[in-house]
Amino acid sequence: MDIKTIGVLGAGVMGNGIAQVASMAGYNVILRDIEDRFVEGGIKNIDKFLAKTVEKGKMSADDKAAIMGRIKGTTDMGAMKDADFIVEVVVEVMDIKKKVFAELDEITKPDVILSSNTSSMSLTEMATATKKPDKVVGMHFFNPVPLMKLVEVIRGVQTSDATVAATIDLTRKFGKEPVEVKVDIPGFLVNRLMVPHFIEAIKLYEQGIASKEDIDKAAKLGLNYPMGPFELMDLTGLDINLHVQQYFYDNLPKELKWDPPLTLKNLVKSSNLGRKSGKGWYDYSK
Repeated sequence: MDIKTIGVLGAGVMGNGIAQVASMAGYNVILRDIEDRFVEGGIKNIDKFLAKTVEKGKMSADDKAAIMGRIKGTTDMGAMKDADFIVEVVVEVMDIKKKVFAELDEITKPDVILSSNTSSMSLTEMATATKKPDKVVGMHFFNPVPLMKLVEVIRGVQTSDATVAATIDLTRKFGKEPVEVKVDIPGFLVNRLMVPHFIEAIKLYEQGIASKEDIDKAAKLGLNYPMGPFELMDLTGLDINLHVQQYFYDNLPKELKWDPPLTLKNLVKSSNLGRKSGKGWYDYSK
C-alpha cells in the first residue's frame, strides 16, 4: 500500500504528537479538529517542540520548516478524502467514535485504513459503523508521542492481515516499535498490565498500609519503574484513569475486581485530575 498522506482526527496532546511524528517521517499530514482554536493550539505545540529541538542542535531550522510545511490544519472533515491512512484521536466515548468512523466511511478512499488511537475500547465495535471492517485497526500511541517508542497495533475481529501488516510497517517508518495485539480485548496489553497496578496502589493507600510517597518509592526502587503509580496517574490524568477502570469494570468479568476505588472517583469529582489541573494525588501548584 502506497501511503503518502496521513489524516489525524483530533489536535490535542496525542493528536498533535502523532501529526508531528508522521510529518517528521516525511508524510503529508492533515490535522483536523472541530474548532480552529484546537487546530491552532495543536500546531503551536508542534512548533514549540521542534523549536526546542533546534535550540538543542538536534535539528536544523530548515528541517523544522519542512516538517511544519507538511502539516495542514483544518476543521473540514471533507479534507480527509485525500488521506491514505487515518488515525482517530477523539474522546474515548464509543458512540462518538462510531459516529466519526461512519462519517469517514462515507468520504474517504475505498482502500483507506481507518485506525483508532483508543487505549482500551473495542475496535470490533467501531468497525461496525463502516462498510469495510477489514480496514479498521487499532494504532495506540503513548504519551508523549514524540518520545515514547511503543505503538500497540490491535486487531478487530474482521481486521485483515494486510491492514495489520500495513499498520506495523507504518509504525516502523514513524520510528516506533510495534507490538501486535492479536485479540480485541479491553485495555489491550499495556493497560491490562498497568490498571491492576494502579488499583492495588490506591487500595494500599486507602487501607493505610503506606503513604502515596512510599508506594511510589517502592515501585521505583523495588521494581525499577521510572515513575511510581501515583506519579504516573497524575501525569496521564486521573479522569482518563477512572474512565479506563470503569470501562474494564463494565466489560470484563467482575471477579477480576476492576471496580475503580472510591478515592480516585472523589478526586475526579473534585476536578483534581493530576498535573493538567495543578493537583491530583500530589500538588503541582506550588
